[in-house]
Amino acid sequence: MDYSEHPAETRYADHLRMRTLIRLRTLAIIGQSVTVLGVAYGFEFPLPVASCFLLIACLALINIALRIRYPKAHRLSPTMSTVVLGLDMLQLFGLLFLTGGLVNPFSVLVCVPVIVAAASLPPRNIVVLGVIAVLAVTVLAVYHRPLPWYPGPPFEPPWVLITGNWIAIVSMAAFSAFYAYRVSAEAEELADALMATEFTLQREQHLSALDGLAAAAAHELGTPLATITVVAREMERALGDDEQYGEDVHLLRSQSERCRDIMRRLTTLSSDEEALISRLPLSSLIEEVIAPHREFGVDIKVRHTADPQDDPVGQRNAGILYGLGNLLENAVDFAKSEVEVETECTADKVSIRISDDGPGFPAVVLSRIGDPYVTRRNHSSEPSAGGLGLGLFIAKTLLERSGASLKFHNRNGRSANVTVTWPRAAMEVA
Repeated sequence: MDYSEHPAETRYADHLRMRTLIRLRTLAIIGQSVTVLGVAYGFEFPLPVASCFLLIACLALINIALRIRYPKAHRLSPTMSTVVLGLDMLQLFGLLFLTGGLVNPFSVLVCVPVIVAAASLPPRNIVVLGVIAVLAVTVLAVYHRPLPWYPGPPFEPPWVLITGNWIAIVSMAAFSAFYAYRVSAEAEELADALMATEFTLQREQHLSALDGLAAAAAHELGTPLATITVVAREMERALGDDEQYGEDVHLLRSQSERCRDIMRRLTTLSSDEEALISRLPLSSLIEEVIAPHREFGVDIKVRHTADPQDDPVGQRNAGILYGLGNLLENAVDFAKSEVEVETECTADKVSIRISDDGPGFPAVVLSRIGDPYVTRRNHSSEPSAGGLGLGLFIAKTLLERSGASLKFHNRNGRSANVTVTWPRAAMEVA
């Protein structure tokens, strides 16, 4: 799986949990209430207690409404998170306006929503909250009620102090936001890398287990298959010219021999020393993959877009043969009448596209395609013997082992398409 194909926006989608915001808001409500009561009744400073608690009550009501509206585990979208954090900032702006503006020692708390946004939201949302914060502290530097102080003349801070506080708050918001953003981005990259590694290891473990299973199955099926082959040959010898059954018996024998070849390959796929010395041009590789599937009434068309002189030549690879054979077999199974195999060679890559005129991949399968035990047969209206959904998983893993990348999609909403692409160096032998 190529994680780089996902848009950058999905990294931030549904990132901030409602439970986190509710807890932060609860802490803010408690802290603001204790501070107002302490200043008003502990230090006995003149303070508009009713107006302050009205703003605190607004924050509490919004918190209660969010808790009722959303479950605790709900994750907010970036836009909704920006709105909620913006409301928190405006509520804090109101409290600071009533209690001295930037001279209030708690004015640095304006940076908190920006830092929270920097750790969980996309850059443009961080910029929006940052602009709101700068505008808020700029307004507070000019317009605010007097700072609660001892009886007598009101406390008049010098403009140098207010300007210094403005610069300090803006600098703190910018630096802290950038630092939180970088730390969060690096943590996300590390988490993505660990997830990709875990996914790859899990697939390798599945395949390693299947290697032994395939060898055991080949061993157990060897005897009955040999019996079927012998009986099929005898029947072909006896009914070879029969108009009614001759063709069916010939097909039965050819398919029993094909089963024997498949099992022989399964018992050797896990060997690192399996690669043969013989070389195989791309056109010959395609023909070898297609040959066993020409007897099922489906027209297989091959189109080479490259110059035959530019045909890459590589060593025979059982994993590539098996992987492409499985993809082609699926296409033949679901095709109505035609399967197309197209090759494309350039100076730096080799591509093989396999498409059929069938119903295409169901959406539920397309989102998980290549995972073990996922098959589109269960979602098809066509009668089928069914399957475990391991064939495509094995084929995809074997092809990726050879250096290929796979892309699955539907053409025009129907007609399944699979494109396998290698770097040319991986498919060509000097």
